[in-house]
Amino acid sequence: MNTIKNLKTDWTTFAVSGGFLFLFVIIALANIDLVESMVTESFNWSVTFFGAYWQLLLLGNFVVGIILAFSKYGNLKLGKMEKPENGSFRWISMILCTLLASGGVFWAASEPIYHFVTTPPLFGNDGMTPQEAIIPALSQSFVHWGFLAWACLGTLSTIVLMYVHYHKGYPLKPRAILYPIFGEKIFNKSIIGSTADIVSIIAVAAGTMGPIGFLGLQIGYGLHFLFDIPNTLATNIIVVGALILIAAISVATGVDRGIQFLSRLNVIFVVALAAIILIIGPTMFLIDSFIGAQAFQLQNFFQMNLYRGDQAWLGYWTVFFWGWFLGYAPMLAIFISKISRGRSIRELIVAVSIIAPLVSNFWFSVVGGTGLSYELTNPGSISNPLAEGGMPATVMAVMDQLPMGFWLALGFLIVSIVFVSTTVDSISYTVAVTLQGTDHPQKWMRVFWVILFGILSAVLLTIGEGSIQALQNFIVVTAVPVSLLLLPPLWTAPAIVKQMDKEQKAEASAETAKEVKVKVAK
Repeated sequence: MNTIKNLKTDWTTFAVSGGFLFLFVIIALANIDLVESMVTESFNWSVTFFGAYWQLLLLGNFVVGIILAFSKYGNLKLGKMEKPENGSFRWISMILCTLLASGGVFWAASEPIYHFVTTPPLFGNDGMTPQEAIIPALSQSFVHWGFLAWACLGTLSTIVLMYVHYHKGYPLKPRAILYPIFGEKIFNKSIIGSTADIVSIIAVAAGTMGPIGFLGLQIGYGLHFLFDIPNTLATNIIVVGALILIAAISVATGVDRGIQFLSRLNVIFVVALAAIILIIGPTMFLIDSFIGAQAFQLQNFFQMNLYRGDQAWLGYWTVFFWGWFLGYAPMLAIFISKISRGRSIRELIVAVSIIAPLVSNFWFSVVGGTGLSYELTNPGSISNPLAEGGMPATVMAVMDQLPMGFWLALGFLIVSIVFVSTTVDSISYTVAVTLQGTDHPQKWMRVFWVILFGILSAVLLTIGEGSIQALQNFIVVTAVPVSLLLLPPLWTAPAIVKQMDKEQKAEASAETAKEVKVKVAK
């Protein structure tokens, strides 16, 4: 293995990416209308000209990944380590607390209701009874948080990153994804390399600060609903401060302690909540809906994932989600690379592209399915709060229908805070990794980005919800260059897998020859 090079802090990338985030907030403070207008125009352009490409890119990631997983190369170990560093439960917990944490708690309650009230255009709503609308609504939510969404985060690009870093000895940065094309030049003061790192940091920062700000608003609503605490700006900022404190402590203690502890704790919380709702809620309705919606999704897999009919609907739903998740992809691939050493290609792809989507879909079935059940029997009981108060109102409305509703709602608020904390600490860690090129970045760098995300999110909250939404939409704009970065792994990952196979066979032959020589010498 080569000696790892370029481990000095990349101050240029640090200054440009951090400076851009500060500039965005300053302009928003000065003229929020201008920012919203610019982001909306850029957002619409991105959706129009890149939407179809993103749909094909995510499908390609999933298909190529599945082929590799179940090919003869599936047993190859990643990261030049024979045994995994993390146990299976710990490992999968940390994976689940990446994409799902970015909004899965509140979207799980709300998105199925959105699609129930207004049936997705692919299915139309002519002559469809409320009962018949259940499965398409839930299935559409499965598509947005399912197989393709997860596959773009940690499969092909992770394989490339782990090979370049652990086998070749180069820094663990987004630009490493381009190593198979440009070779060592991509690490040597490369404009293309620096651009790859900068846009990846800006994209994931936008996608992280958005949920932080929204969490402040959502928890503020929940505290008012449960405890009649005034839902004011001060309350929202206090919530953000508490979240940042949790994330800072977590990231300061490192991946192997704080981050993995929070991830495991959160998954245990989620399992407990899901089990309670499953038992005291509409049990058979939830089980039947999960099975039926999963079968419906698989039956209509290509049609739903490649739908190109209603452009406005796509921009609001599917393409928006794809842009959002693509913006996260390089940084989360770095995080998954760090925690997956010693795992086989098959284990990686099955965990990220199959197990994680099924867990997400089941979570959506339990939370969203409960809301659908009550909306079906009592029209307006969930959809009216959604229309009037948005996603946090939907969660509270669903929990209010259940026995022990107060305690379940409180549990959801706790889970939401811990979920977003795990996102913030994971993202801050990967940004620090990108800037310092090692999977053990300095503590101050890790904590700095947590605090920066928190401060900028709090400042945006003082402007209003529109600034948070603008930042959230901006990740779709930054997904344009990031999605170009994620195209080469479609063919470079399979090539790397073949090279790994050759190298491991050569190492095995050399080891066998060495053993023979030792025996002969004896």
